[in-house]
Amino acid sequence: MPDEGTSGGEAKEVNDGERGSSPSTVRKVIEVSACLIRFIKQRGSTLRKIEEEMGVKIVFPSSNLEEFVTIEGSLNDSVNRASEKFQALMDKAIASPNLDYSHFVSLPLAIHPELVDKLVKFQNSILGNSNASLNENSGSGYDENAPENGNEDSEASMSPTPSDLGIDHSIFVKSTAFHLTILRLKLWSKERVSAASEVLKSIRPKVIDALENQPVSISLKGLALMRGSLSEARVVYIPVEEVGKVITNAFVDAGLVMEEDVGKELKLGQSAQLLHFRELRRKNDSFDAWRIFEQFGSEEWGEYLIREAHLSQRFVYDENGYYHCCASIPFPKSLPV
Repeated sequence: MPDEGTSGGEAKEVNDGERGSSPSTVRKVIEVSACLIRFIKQRGSTLRKIEEEMGVKIVFPSSNLEEFVTIEGSLNDSVNRASEKFQALMDKAIASPNLDYSHFVSLPLAIHPELVDKLVKFQNSILGNSNASLNENSGSGYDENAPENGNEDSEASMSPTPSDLGIDHSIFVKSTAFHLTILRLKLWSKERVSAASEVLKSIRPKVIDALENQPVSISLKGLALMRGSLSEARVVYIPVEEVGKVITNAFVDAGLVMEEDVGKELKLGQSAQLLHFRELRRKNDSFDAWRIFEQFGSEEWGEYLIREAHLSQRFVYDENGYYHCCASIPFPKSLPV
């Protein structure tokens, strides 16, 4: 097992002339995972204080695929001291219970085209889009500037619009990333990601034994509310039966689950999310789900084979639109027809 201390990255000196720097510029590059970068960037006042006191500039990467932060200044001593302060900020971020989960063990469902098609139609129906084949990835969503029904006295014209109910395309989960979550993880270094990948690969025999070498499928039906009321909903999901204890226990035993998360039960069904506020502007953000439940509360979404488990990275997507896969294990396949 790699060292699981609180060090979030390693500072490396960079030659003055690299990346267009002037000859008088001193630069240091600090390896920082994407989840730490997102968290640290929220500490704007602390970062500005470091820059002002040390006379340096802290440069964050422009892409989620880059995992480093650059500290630039005119004096080597200032850059070194700023680097130490930034390292301390990373250590504090790692120890914070508010640090974002960076990875999760997922069971991909978006690999089933028929399910993706149903999810796209679900979204378009709620938003009022007439083109049922239009995917949210192409920028679809409720258009508040669309012409209203010409009959102002009609019942439809008096009904609230999706935007009136707090519903727009931003609260829908991407159909190409639809999944079930087994376990959420905070992996703030390449070493921890590598260790988690090895754990997942190593437990394949245990998973096969737990499934008795038989294919496993899930049936998706209806809708459920994670908490709150229908009129003030925050998360709507499709309920399914819980599976995956073997996988969860292996990661706990490997010490890759944060202490505050040990013993927490993550209900698998609640991870099959359809709508939720991902970036909450206010704690009271919500939407009215009455109409959604009236129309889709008993929806038969279908039965689907679980083909594999992934170690998925949040906020980063592969070409197929699904979360970036760091490692995977196959499940028993269906018997030939």
